[in-house]
Amino acid sequence: MLNDLTEYLRSRERKKLYRRRLTLENAQNMRVSVDGREYVAFCSNDYLGLASHPRLIAAVCEGASRYGVGAGASHLISGHSLAHHALEGALANFTGLPHALLFSTGYMANAGVVTALADRGDAIFADKLNHASLNDAVLVSRAKFSRYPHLDMNALERQLSVSHAKRKLVITDAVFSMDGDIAPVPDLLALCEKYDAWLMLDDAHGFGVLGPQGKGILAHFNISSPRIIYMATLGKAAGVFGAFVAAQAEVIETLIQQARSYIYTTATPPLLSHALLKSLVLIENEEWRREKLAQLIAALKQELHPLRWKLLPSATPIQPLIIGENEKALRISEALRERGILVPAIRPPTVPQGASRLRISLSAAHKVEDIAHLATALKELDSPA
Repeated sequence: MLNDLTEYLRSRERKKLYRRRLTLENAQNMRVSVDGREYVAFCSNDYLGLASHPRLIAAVCEGASRYGVGAGASHLISGHSLAHHALEGALANFTGLPHALLFSTGYMANAGVVTALADRGDAIFADKLNHASLNDAVLVSRAKFSRYPHLDMNALERQLSVSHAKRKLVITDAVFSMDGDIAPVPDLLALCEKYDAWLMLDDAHGFGVLGPQGKGILAHFNISSPRIIYMATLGKAAGVFGAFVAAQAEVIETLIQQARSYIYTTATPPLLSHALLKSLVLIENEEWRREKLAQLIAALKQELHPLRWKLLPSATPIQPLIIGENEKALRISEALRERGILVPAIRPPTVPQGASRLRISLSAAHKVEDIAHLATALKELDSPA
C-alpha cells in the first residue's frame, strides 16, 4: 500500500499537480509572514478584511469569558448555546428568510441539506462548475444526478422537463469560486417554479459582498421565494468560521431531524457565534468596505487589460487570470512569490484541464498600491524573454 501511495504522489509531482501548504506566522491579513519573509497576499477569502478586526478579537475574548471554549456536545444533546441560538436568529433576520441553522462548515452544510432532502428516486440538477462539496453531497444522497453546462438555462430546462422525480432539487454556487461569475438566480427560480423544484444556493462567496448591506445573492437580485434554500459560510467575508442554512421553518426542522452532518458532530465553540454577531453589524453598517472592493476590482481590470493572459469577466473579488498549462501557472506563481507577492496557482481537478490559472482574491484591506505592485510584476513576467 505504501508503494502505491508513493507512486501516486510521484505522479502528481510529475503532472505539476502536487499541493503544498503555506504556514502563516502572523494573523490573517493582506500582509502575511511566511518563512520569515513578508508578502502581499492575494490568496485569502477575507473579502472585507474582518478576519483580524479588533472588534471581533474583543468579541472572541468576551465570548470565551462568558461561554468558555468548547461547546462540549452536539446541538441536539447539550451543545446548543444561547450564543448559537442568538446568531441563528440574527442570520435569519439578516438574510430575510424565516429560519436559520448553524453548521460547522460549508462542506457539512451542503452535505446536510442535500442528503436530508433528497434520496433514491429523487432528482438533483447541478451546474457543471459547482463546488466539490455540492457534488460530493449529491453522490452520497443516491438521488439521480444531472449536470448542466455552466450557466446554460436551456439545458437545465430540458433536463427538468423530462424528469418525473417526485422531488426535484436544483443546486448551484451563487458566486462560482474559481471563475468569480454570478449565477442567474432569477432565471433559475423561474425554472424551479415552472417545474416544481427546490432551489439551493451556495452563497459562500457572495455573503457579505453582494447586495445592499452585504446581504448576499438574494438581496443582489431582490428576490425571495419559499422554494429557496440558502447556504452561506462565515469564514470568508464574515471573517470568522462556520456556515449556516436559511429557509422555511419546515426545511430547517427537517434538517434538525435528518441532516447527519448536523446531528452527529460537536457544535462549534459558542465564542465564535458571539463574535459573528459583531461581524454581522460590521458587514451591515460599513458599506465603505464593499465600495472599496469595487474600486479595487476596477483598478485591477484596468491594470491587467494589456496582458496576453485572459482575465475572466468577474465583478466579484475573485479575479481569475487564465494561464493554461499547469507548469506555467506554477512558474508564474513562484515568480510572483520571489517578488514578495502571494497568488495561488489553481490546477486540475479544481479547474478543467488546460484552464490552470492564478486566482487573484481581493480584499477591502488591500491598497491601490498593492494592485499596482501586482500588475507591475505580472507585466514583467508577461514580457517576452
